[in-house]
Amino acid sequence: MAPRILRQEQSGLMSVRAGIYARVSTLNGSQDPSMQTGELEEYCRRRGWQIHDVYVDNGVSGRKDSRPQLNRMMQDAHESRFSVVVVWRFDRFARSVSHLLRALETFNALGVQFVSLSEQVDTSTPMGKMVFTVLGAVAELERNLIVERVRAGLRHARAKGKRLGRPKKSVDAAQIVSLRADGTSWRGIAKKMGVSVGTAFAASHAK
Repeated sequence: MAPRILRQEQSGLMSVRAGIYARVSTLNGSQDPSMQTGELEEYCRRRGWQIHDVYVDNGVSGRKDSRPQLNRMMQDAHESRFSVVVVWRFDRFARSVSHLLRALETFNALGVQFVSLSEQVDTSTPMGKMVFTVLGAVAELERNLIVERVRAGLRHARAKGKRLGRPKKSVDAAQIVSLRADGTSWRGIAKKMGVSVGTAFAASHAK
């Protein structure tokens, strides 16, 4: 009975397809993606996972949410081409906690697990799920703190009598009246003065 169960477990493991993602910031040889991909491929082999594809962004800044190979990998995830994403480290994949959380939420909705080798995070495990929950709480706290700082800044500015919003653009009402007297259309006046038609009309009548 035990060998049969073992064979079933091994068969289940072999059905797991992995998408490997790696990124390096430069192309001058100072960074080599093969260091990342080699370790990730070996990790997948140890777990008995089939490698669907290896997605490598060469010379692409981690500050960008949109990267050619990352975009291709996300498209493949939506098409259910693999069931787990494996990365070398969080910062090779996401540019921020919020970016990472959005990606993890997408993977969770698609039924795709996420593994970060360096941080030893696997969202298929209870510990990995806890990390996902903590990241979500941190991201929410970060958003709330930003909102509160903005609101506090606005309240402080109002208390000091500062006017908020864009400063009003100076408009030469006399020139508008003159242009209108010469038969220039309101649209033409607005274009010449660099203002909206409504602003030009209001300025001429205020004069």
